[in-house]
Amino acid sequence: MNGNETEQMESMENRQTSWEDLSISNDFLFGKVMQDAELCKELLQRILPDLDIDHVEYPELQKTIKEDFDAKGVRLDAYVNDGKGTVYDIEMQAVTSKYLPKRTRYYQSMIDLQLVDKGQDYDTLNNSYIIFICLSDLFGKNRYMYTFENVCKEDSEVILNDGAKKIFLNADGKNGTVSEELKVFLDYVAGRPSEDIFVKKLKRAVEKAKKNREWRHEYMTLLMRDRENRKIGKEIGKVFGAISAYRDLRLSDEEIIIRLQKKFDLTEEQARAYMEEAE
Repeated sequence: MNGNETEQMESMENRQTSWEDLSISNDFLFGKVMQDAELCKELLQRILPDLDIDHVEYPELQKTIKEDFDAKGVRLDAYVNDGKGTVYDIEMQAVTSKYLPKRTRYYQSMIDLQLVDKGQDYDTLNNSYIIFICLSDLFGKNRYMYTFENVCKEDSEVILNDGAKKIFLNADGKNGTVSEELKVFLDYVAGRPSEDIFVKKLKRAVEKAKKNREWRHEYMTLLMRDRENRKIGKEIGKVFGAISAYRDLRLSDEEIIIRLQKKFDLTEEQARAYMEEAE
């Protein structure tokens, strides 16, 4: 399974079948709730208490970035800036996988391409934070938070200062020094009860979002698309499996193409295309 197929499967697993049963840990619903500027600002302030975030602005909510026609698109849950030049991408990750670090790298590159217009100097790049909220621990140290920035390997006191930081939050964490306010938010993401005022606001926002018929329709459309993609993926997997089995039998390419046409009701062109993909 390649990286794109893995990301598609993760997206499908993160889609819960019932709109009524969705929680804040669902990426779609999280993105909708984060359209509330005050809630988004307070969440950022809990994650980054040392920053003075006066307000948040939305260049484009759930922004889809696609630099080239054939490039892989990036759909962001909450893409905001603080009016002072710093950009924040906040992502809910219900499924924790080994591919997440490289996904942050890809997001960073696509965001940077959007921030610098052609002909501009690189020093115009905004400072940025990519924040992944995970339900489980990706790094195995049981920490609440993992913050990454580029540091010199030979001398850890030397910082690259490229303005890019990546943060992974672990809703199942136990170690590290973070505020009680952030802990209760992570408890809420993990489904644990809390009487925190901010959590109560989020709960009300979630319930309000689930009453939005337009969002419900959008979610169900995405869900149906996921199911169709899964069905297509299974069929493609069967074709590639058959090609592998036929090759093990040392059949010629022409024999394999004929068998594929009969077994999967393919045209000759489709069968040949699958053969080329399987090379």
